[in-house]
Amino acid sequence: MTIREFASNVPAFVVALGILIAVHEYGHFAVGRALGFKVLRFSIGFGRALLLRRGRDGTEYVLAMIPLGGFVRFADEAEAPVAAADRGAAFNHRPVWARVLVLLAGPAANFLFAVLAFWVLFQVGVPGLRPVVGDVLVDSLAARAGLRSGDEIVAVNGRPAATQESAVLGVLSGVIDSGTVRLTVRNPAGERPVSIAVPEAERSGLTEPGAWSHGLGFGFVAPRMPAVVGVVVPGGAAAAAGLKAGDRIETADGKSIRDFAGLVEVVSQRPGRSVPIGVRRGGELLTFDVAVRAEPDPQHAGGTVGRIGIRPGGEAQWPPGLETVERYGPVRALPAALRETWDKVALTVKFLAHMVTGQVSRSNISGPLQIAQFAGITARAGGAAFLSFLALISISLGVLNLLPIPILDGGQIVYQCAEGLRGRPLSDSVKLMGQNLGFAMLILLMSLAFYNDLRHLG
Repeated sequence: MTIREFASNVPAFVVALGILIAVHEYGHFAVGRALGFKVLRFSIGFGRALLLRRGRDGTEYVLAMIPLGGFVRFADEAEAPVAAADRGAAFNHRPVWARVLVLLAGPAANFLFAVLAFWVLFQVGVPGLRPVVGDVLVDSLAARAGLRSGDEIVAVNGRPAATQESAVLGVLSGVIDSGTVRLTVRNPAGERPVSIAVPEAERSGLTEPGAWSHGLGFGFVAPRMPAVVGVVVPGGAAAAAGLKAGDRIETADGKSIRDFAGLVEVVSQRPGRSVPIGVRRGGELLTFDVAVRAEPDPQHAGGTVGRIGIRPGGEAQWPPGLETVERYGPVRALPAALRETWDKVALTVKFLAHMVTGQVSRSNISGPLQIAQFAGITARAGGAAFLSFLALISISLGVLNLLPIPILDGGQIVYQCAEGLRGRPLSDSVKLMGQNLGFAMLILLMSLAFYNDLRHLG
């Protein structure tokens, strides 16, 4: 990703972050006010105030310069002296159960936002693709289990799978839980079960982003891309031969080319050879001798595959009947939204828990660079895609804040519960130690996220 591409994603990233921070902090604020806590400041962002308004009750509402977080500051004698009139409403004087509810309210607001977003999306209509199996690699785990090209996955581990997304989430959940992926598939001959057993040594590798397909040995039916050159990679074989964006490829090594997949099939099998490629440019038919370059084959260790350095252009053409839309009325959309949110929360928690034990790849942790990229992509795709992105990030934010890290909501809840059990507050030295530990853990987490960003985007 270039600097220009990143800069184009920044506005959508800032908007997304601002919305989700406001939702989270409003949860703390609203429940705190309802339970009688004295609120001093409600801030979106950190640092110097860009906008500041003071309410009739003295609460300051702030939009600050650095949009990377926010906070709600309650009157609290542990932080600063509190006026005698406000002492009963100070955080440290409120019951432990009330403090815990206020701390839970932020993540809860993120989950409720996701429910609301999915409720809207299910009424608008959530587009998807039926999980029809495409290529099945020879002698792969899927092939040995009996999965065949053309099979449609209708359930994974006993849960219905109406779309490719739900099927993939079910597959990953099965890999993490037990290493067994139980599919129910359908073809013209009827339905049958397919059980794919994943060796324990391979389970973590399959949770690498995008690795499940090659690891299990199957993918879904792909769209047919026209054999039109979209991008010519600078310095590549196609660029050296003179191909240009917009060229329509009609022949390669004497074979007629119907789509981009056909071109890839011809080129990939001819590493190191000179291949004549016929293209139509405008109304003229031209032929170029392209020196196909031999590159390492990611699917076969030690092998090579042919590449010429182009990417497809034109509109993807899906097979008839593959596209689907999940749409409900207002009433039925609510349980669907609750189920969708619950499934995403459960999978996020499962991933995090298994990362600790090493059963899930830590490459799944995304940092601000990848999030900004996805924000820009979904914003350009339209309101529904951006709202879906916001729902997913809101869920992640809610789960993250419930982790028992001292400077997050989850860690503060642990503190309050410990105080309730002891009957008195924890000592300042214990709190300081926890705070330092929390900062160290967050720095470690952010460092890993940035590393993953640079590795994936670099």
